[in-house]
Amino acid sequence: MEMIFENMKKHRKILFDKDHPFLTPLALGLAQANRRAVVLWALDLAQEAVEQLRAQLPHETRPAQALAQARRWAAGEIRMPEAQAAILDCHRAAKTLSDPAQAALCHAVGQACATVHTPGHALGFPVYELTAIVLQAGAQACREPVLSRCAQYQDRLLGWMDAEGQINGPWAAFLKRDCR
Repeated sequence: MEMIFENMKKHRKILFDKDHPFLTPLALGLAQANRRAVVLWALDLAQEAVEQLRAQLPHETRPAQALAQARRWAAGEIRMPEAQAAILDCHRAAKTLSDPAQAALCHAVGQACATVHTPGHALGFPVYELTAIVLQAGAQACREPVLSRCAQYQDRLLGWMDAEGQINGPWAAFLKRDCR
């Protein structure tokens, strides 16, 4: 937690990084997971974030649009440029928000959606969402919510790893292969 507090003192917008010890077990799990399971995991988490943002910012539709386009891309209904435009628009939306926690959550959605392109974006979701959690809970009260959410990430990934083979929905050609 000390690194997080240091980042707060330095007024950094992102309080975590992909190498943070809290994320190490998740990073190992993501590296072992099938690409489709990682995409399902990321889009599932993005849905929660979109719902949270929709409740806080009912007129901001760009995160929901990015998620919808990422789903269509994963299904092979659209090509990368269409989805990429919506994802980048989601990141632009984050830059317009005055609340740093909402901005971080908006960036988290963009990162989750970009996971369709490459699993390397998957850790971007927790990096930004955990930042939002710290900003919402405050430095003194953030430890338990952060650790709890990290455990949820891992549990949810294991669930998608178990369920991925049973999901017969449409997949884009590049996701039909087991690309790790």
